[in-house]
Amino acid sequence: MNYLVDVYSMVDKAPVAVLRSAKDGQVVMPLETADISRLIAEGWKAPEVFTAKGRDGKTDMWGLIVRPTNFDPNKKYPVIEYIYQGPGDQYVPKNFIPYNWYMTSLAELGFIVVMVDGMGTSFRSREFENVCYKNLKDAGLPDHIAWIKAAAQKYSYMDIERVGIYGCSAGGQESTNAVLLHPDFYKAAYSACGCHDNRMDKIWWNELWLGYPVGDQYKEGSNVENAHLLSRPLMLVVGELDDNVDPASTMQVVNALIKANKDFELVVIPGAHHTMGEDFGEHKRYDFFVRHLMGGNPPKWDEIKKQ
Repeated sequence: MNYLVDVYSMVDKAPVAVLRSAKDGQVVMPLETADISRLIAEGWKAPEVFTAKGRDGKTDMWGLIVRPTNFDPNKKYPVIEYIYQGPGDQYVPKNFIPYNWYMTSLAELGFIVVMVDGMGTSFRSREFENVCYKNLKDAGLPDHIAWIKAAAQKYSYMDIERVGIYGCSAGGQESTNAVLLHPDFYKAAYSACGCHDNRMDKIWWNELWLGYPVGDQYKEGSNVENAHLLSRPLMLVVGELDDNVDPASTMQVVNALIKANKDFELVVIPGAHHTMGEDFGEHKRYDFFVRHLMGGNPPKWDEIKKQ
């Protein structure tokens, strides 16, 4: 083989295709560049790639900042973090994504939406990833908090007195963890289909990161065990037919919260599988953060449908 076609992009750079030499990697000729002029004309803006130090004050953490298209730097914006910490991979997008509705749709409501890869994620170093080995309770959250604080120090319009967090699956576990163990920073959480107690989730994934035999490291990271610590608004969402994480995982947290006399919201989606909440849950998430971070009254659903 003498040549290869290389298609590459970045978060803020549209896809480019070039012909390269298979021998030395040099560009032989450009082929195509994606035309995003119409996207830009409609008001699209690329997320900002932002780097800040983590908990140790030395190690760079990489993340994204998404702003609303009608962004006004003179306003104060609540901040919402979208989390999927894993571990086992990096999750902050690196490639061009014209529309990530999980983040952009919330931003359009008047939030600054962020995503960070903290310690515990992969492809940095063994030391970096091992922070969360037998320690899923950590979830990289000390790095996320340091990163968000650094961003707010640079951008005063980010109001870190009003920070929410949401996620699905491991992100559902971690977002609940955030309001249980870091309530001084995270003020509200939307948690979908979380593997809230690793002692009853699928064996292969949990033993990979928490080891065997089952020990205190499982108990310490359990949202069931820590449910009594809840002091912030929490919405738990679960698909009735989730075949990835047993819905019983969410119900165990529900049971623990009830026993601890804690107030929370529960949304069960009939017939749904492993999901962020589908259309109904999406709407519930918008309303949840508008109420708890903006202090606003969401519009009535019937009125929205009429429009």
